[in-house]
Amino acid sequence: MIRVLLVDDHPLYREGLAQALADFEDMEVVGTASDGAEAILLVDELTPDVVMMDVQMPVLDGITATRQLTGRHPHLGVVVLTMSEDADTVFQAMRAGARGYLLKGARRDQVARAIRGVADGEALFGAEVARRVVSFFDAVESTAVSANAFPELTAREREILSLVAAGRSNQAIAEELYLAPKTVRNNVSNIFAKIQVADRAEAIVKARTAGLGRDLT
Repeated sequence: MIRVLLVDDHPLYREGLAQALADFEDMEVVGTASDGAEAILLVDELTPDVVMMDVQMPVLDGITATRQLTGRHPHLGVVVLTMSEDADTVFQAMRAGARGYLLKGARRDQVARAIRGVADGEALFGAEVARRVVSFFDAVESTAVSANAFPELTAREREILSLVAAGRSNQAIAEELYLAPKTVRNNVSNIFAKIQVADRAEAIVKARTAGLGRDLT
């Protein structure tokens, strides 16, 4: 039997979640708390296996409470259950020690699956949250690649190459960067020579492979 503590400052949500979990024979809701401070006291008293933790709460927020709880009870599984899909909130919860993250719109079976997985030592994230985390890391990786690409170019030349990679014409680049069209043409010629490409099409392929221009299309 998995012992579960529910922590949320909205009584109706706590009660609804408790009723939803009551139908599962392998878990028991042993208590509920309305804020992070109360949750800490109840964990010491009730020794649950899993805590379902809201983020935005009075007195003590869910991230801080999670950090304190996992510090005091390393084997405790915390599943953050919130309205926020923000990647920063997900990473804060992860750093605090949460092993699961679900949106409050998750189905009952998804919540139960997360509880079972976290109780068994797994780390679980809802599908939408997982997609956002992957997108975040893809963006970070692309930025890192772009920052290190073509060190032979000046900052201005790299900026122009990014716009070329995004499919902008010389005239469009001139208007966007407030440059004279002739200045853009000269820069583009210099760029092609420095990165050793024969034409615009080859430059676009080479630049996009290095991560430039993807966020501008």
